[in-house]
Amino acid sequence: MTSKSPPSLHYHRQYGMVWPFGWGGCHSTTWPRLLWMLCVGMSPGSWASHQHFHPHSIKIPGDITLGGLFPIHARGPHGLPCGEIKKEKGIHRMEAMLYALDQINSDPELLPNITLGARILDTCSRDTYALEQSLTFVQALIQKDTSDIRCSNGEPPIIRKPERVIGVIGASASSVSIMVANVLRLFEIPQISYASTAPELSDNNRYDFFSRVVPPDSYQAQAMVDIVKAMGWNYVSTLASEGSYGESGVDSFQQISREAGGLCIAQSLKIPREPKPGEFDKIIKRLMETSNARGVIIFANEDDIKRVLEAAKRANLTGHFLFVGSDSWGAKSSPILDQEDVAEGAVTILPKRASIEGFDQYFTSRSLENNRRNIWFAEFWEDDFRCKLTRPGIKIDSEKKKCTGEERINRDTAYEQEGKVQFVIDAVYAMAHALHSMHLDLCPGAMGVCDKMDPVEGRLLLNYIRSVNFNGSAGTGVLFNENGDAPGRYDIFQYQMSNTTIPGYRVIGQWTNNLRLNMEEMQWSGGDRQIPDSVCSFPCNPGERKKMVKGVPCCWHCELCDGYQYQLDEMNCETCPFNMRPTPNRTSCRSTPIIKLEWHSPWAIIPVFLAILGILATSFVVITFIRFNDTPIVRASGRELSYVLLTGIFLIYLITFLMIAEPGAVVCAFRRLLLGLGMAITYSAMLTKTNRIYRIFEQGKKSVSPPKFISPTSQLAITFILMSVQLLGVFVWFAVIPPHTIIDYEEQRPPNPEMARGVLKCDMSDLSLICCLSYSIVLMVTCTVYAVKSRGVPETFNEAKPIGFTMYTTCIVWLAFVPIFFGTAQSTEKMFIQTTTLTVSMSLSASVSLGMLYIPKVYVIIFHPEQNVQKRKRSFKAVVQAATMSTRLSQKSNDKQNGETQNKIEPDRTQ
Repeated sequence: MTSKSPPSLHYHRQYGMVWPFGWGGCHSTTWPRLLWMLCVGMSPGSWASHQHFHPHSIKIPGDITLGGLFPIHARGPHGLPCGEIKKEKGIHRMEAMLYALDQINSDPELLPNITLGARILDTCSRDTYALEQSLTFVQALIQKDTSDIRCSNGEPPIIRKPERVIGVIGASASSVSIMVANVLRLFEIPQISYASTAPELSDNNRYDFFSRVVPPDSYQAQAMVDIVKAMGWNYVSTLASEGSYGESGVDSFQQISREAGGLCIAQSLKIPREPKPGEFDKIIKRLMETSNARGVIIFANEDDIKRVLEAAKRANLTGHFLFVGSDSWGAKSSPILDQEDVAEGAVTILPKRASIEGFDQYFTSRSLENNRRNIWFAEFWEDDFRCKLTRPGIKIDSEKKKCTGEERINRDTAYEQEGKVQFVIDAVYAMAHALHSMHLDLCPGAMGVCDKMDPVEGRLLLNYIRSVNFNGSAGTGVLFNENGDAPGRYDIFQYQMSNTTIPGYRVIGQWTNNLRLNMEEMQWSGGDRQIPDSVCSFPCNPGERKKMVKGVPCCWHCELCDGYQYQLDEMNCETCPFNMRPTPNRTSCRSTPIIKLEWHSPWAIIPVFLAILGILATSFVVITFIRFNDTPIVRASGRELSYVLLTGIFLIYLITFLMIAEPGAVVCAFRRLLLGLGMAITYSAMLTKTNRIYRIFEQGKKSVSPPKFISPTSQLAITFILMSVQLLGVFVWFAVIPPHTIIDYEEQRPPNPEMARGVLKCDMSDLSLICCLSYSIVLMVTCTVYAVKSRGVPETFNEAKPIGFTMYTTCIVWLAFVPIFFGTAQSTEKMFIQTTTLTVSMSLSASVSLGMLYIPKVYVIIFHPEQNVQKRKRSFKAVVQAATMSTRLSQKSNDKQNGETQNKIEPDRTQ
């Protein structure tokens, strides 16, 4: 046969695309295949390795055909599509599909009178090769225009119609499933994967015909985030193999951790597809740059995991890193072989699964004789039993033994069911249940496939797939959500070596939408049961706030809440209220202790002692004066004013007790009243006396008639008038601000809050105290002035000189008081110092007055009564003349001394 013209372009109405077709039975098919590959994005070179349009595959006849994609072989070396055979991930999984088909076809309840067939292809663990192979599944859907093609005899060609694949089981790797899904969706062929977990396959807009019986990595990432947070870690690194699985897994982990908060990624490293020598040592070195991030989240293939562990061991970091592995690590022994000590404590995750006992019986009974339908089984047999089958024309290597065919799986070689077998079986059953439901709806009562299911409409089948809900091979439910994802069900393992008879993986928890982790079952390097830390910063101590490191929300510095601050929350310190101070751990505030001047305080003992002595002395003087009231000395001292003056002195001593007593409204009222009153009475009486003496002798210089208001009654009246000014001021103060107590928290508030005290005292500020005493100070100064003016009066005639000495000494006392009182205003013991200074100063001034004016008189009265007699009475005129003469003699003596000094004598002009 020859082609009359080049292959024509046929318009595919359903998809709106132009497809080139030729006839493979009469002429070369390279051109149509090449055009097809260009349409789907394949390179011509990738097809060069495949020389047949129908790929090397397994064909199982049936009424309805399912496609199958399995990684029978590993990725081939450069230039070759396929490498060595993969026994577990390839043969085990593919045989699981054949086993499931056998079970379904023999089940009278599921798809009765309908036989499921299959077309199973090898992906060789390479996405581009898998895409090339999967073109087989869409051949029946391609309409070929053969009108211009004739055989050599002029007859039209007889074209064998390829079987129609209504659904595909697979693929394994996510990258392969993504590539294949892009083609299958164009032809509306549903696809159910048993191992692809990439999160991007959950995009129902891009991969609307894709479903899977394993949960996506987004669930796995959520489970891993929950595990990390349950262990109290907040600072981890991530490590991913380059490719869809590793990168998308880490991306999901990072996204979920950001949304959850409280978890930071220290570093996110990627393992290249073709790592250079020393690459893994560099990765370990990079991880150690953030050594606090001991937790390492790893989404990597088995080979990369093994080489990471080897690099950690070379760096002498055994036990440092705490690995949390994805399902690619799971419970496999191959990644940790010879690296068990480095992997100890690793927490891994694996979709919840069970070993299918029926499959074990099926697979271990397979032999070369009963499994001829599996075209790759002979290759598996040679690899598993390390022998060589004889082939015509091929010489057997003398180093390898010859296969006898009598070998048996699990007898002559080790066997362990591959972890995804359960999911392969569930994927096939999901397709069967969907077809069964469709048959019940479209072909009720019909035997076999009816016209409505020939052909099977892909989109309708997809709806039935998404609606299935049955118990799978392991007894767990098989169902899909709106994106075609299976629910997340994971077992959580930890690799343990210590305290166990056999080192290995131990189940420590489960995750089904939420985490159930048995912390008590966990153990770490060396058998330690304390969960190691993987944190950027350790928790701050009580009383410390976190100062965040910019850009790293899990890292912070701890700052002590100093002074009077307490820890409001983990981020802030707050100043305690004015009447409170922080607790020792600075987590809250407590009331500041209230203190007052106690009677037993050293600051109170001395003033009280002086006051008691003064009161006793004053009382003794008063009693003596009363006892000897009519004696000449008492009468000559001016009895009326003396009693008033002694009353003032008594009140001055008494104020000491009021200043030390516990403040209260009554005590504060008496403090205000008596603080200035005692001094006002004392100095009013002294001023009246000195003023009387001064006026008498001043008047005597002018005339012999006595001045006015020198009688005892007048003197008392003047004294009480002067006193009333003080009383009036105090009562006005009472009216404006009633006496009350306050607690001063500022007076004793040192930098150390443990020393802070609230001082209970009366509402008398330093200014009000000085104002209270100011009138008495005015009287004292005025009295001193008159004492100075009366210093020339003979001491035998009056008390001017004792009063003068009293006032001089009193002024010295109060001049010393002022700097001490105000100089201690900033002291933490201000109240004690000022109270003691004030009371001692007042007691000293009272003692000076008592000692200068009355002690000599009492001494004479008691010990020299012979001097306490009436002397010759003189008239006012005689007193004035004597005083005047004494003054002139004193002046003359002074002038004579001055004249001798100046060598000049002047006559006495007064004679």
